[in-house]
Amino acid sequence: MPSIKQNPAAHRLPDFRNLGVMLRLLLGVNLIALAAALTLAPDLLGWLPRYVELAVWVEPMLLASLLLLALLRDLLWRLPYAAAVVLVLALVALQAALLQDFWRFMGFADGGWAALARGALLAAGTVALMLGYFHLRAGALSPAVAEARLQALTARIRPHFLFNTLNAVLSLIRAEPRRAEQALEELAELFRALMRDHRELVPIADEIALCRQYLGLEKLRLGERLQVEWLIDDLPGELLVPPLLLQPLLENAVYHGIEPAISPGLIRIRLSRRGDELAIDLENPVGNGGAHHAGNRMALANIRERLALYYDLEARLEAKEDGGSYKVHMVLPCRN
Repeated sequence: MPSIKQNPAAHRLPDFRNLGVMLRLLLGVNLIALAAALTLAPDLLGWLPRYVELAVWVEPMLLASLLLLALLRDLLWRLPYAAAVVLVLALVALQAALLQDFWRFMGFADGGWAALARGALLAAGTVALMLGYFHLRAGALSPAVAEARLQALTARIRPHFLFNTLNAVLSLIRAEPRRAEQALEELAELFRALMRDHRELVPIADEIALCRQYLGLEKLRLGERLQVEWLIDDLPGELLVPPLLLQPLLENAVYHGIEPAISPGLIRIRLSRRGDELAIDLENPVGNGGAHHAGNRMALANIRERLALYYDLEARLEAKEDGGSYKVHMVLPCRN
């Protein structure tokens, strides 16, 4: 089962298909080019033209290298770290030499073995610096540290509904003993989900089933005041998501939107796949003048940090109040 332990560690190259890694590579290489332009410029005013000259060579090389490394990511991960680094440096150096030779063929640069070797060595040196940065970063954000942080974040998710549901079950024991027994079984399932290892990604079908159980238990307390609408596109059940991704949002929707209101309120949940991304939208009414929005922000901050631990910059979460509704929009990459 995929887990947070699959994040890049010190013994493995970074994920060249990860948006965060790509952005850091783009920024890091351009900063190195900028420093080189400041060093090579005859004066301070000449650094920008010099940087433009370097960028003409650096940017095509950088984009081509990112594409190649993304395509070869799985192969590189299967190699020992040292062998993978040597292969990356060799590929980048070869690309740089080919690009330099192309510029020579087009008449934009000088030829000769010296120019080819200089271009290859500069490209390999730049990549070596970036790989060193990722190696140090992986050590600072090792799986053990990330997992400890994830466990601490998950521990903050305190399901207040458990206490309310116990009271609701007690009220059913005499009047509807069968329903009370079923509610206790569902409650046991929720306890089991809350106590399992939260480093592991779970199938989205399991997360949806957990949320349906939770909402069913809340309906024992709230009755017809709680209305729920699920809008689920054709999603594969084996699609993996972080555990307890939806339940805290639904708990907030009930606590902040349904409980304070006298009239019935609707919670709408939509899940859809858009290419390689999973989109999750949740909408609930704003109850009691939005008195509990601070609690919403705490839960959202918790989920944002957990998404960052799992997906780096590839996931995002947005929340806003729109008229009489509170809307949460979440996007994360599809994992199977």
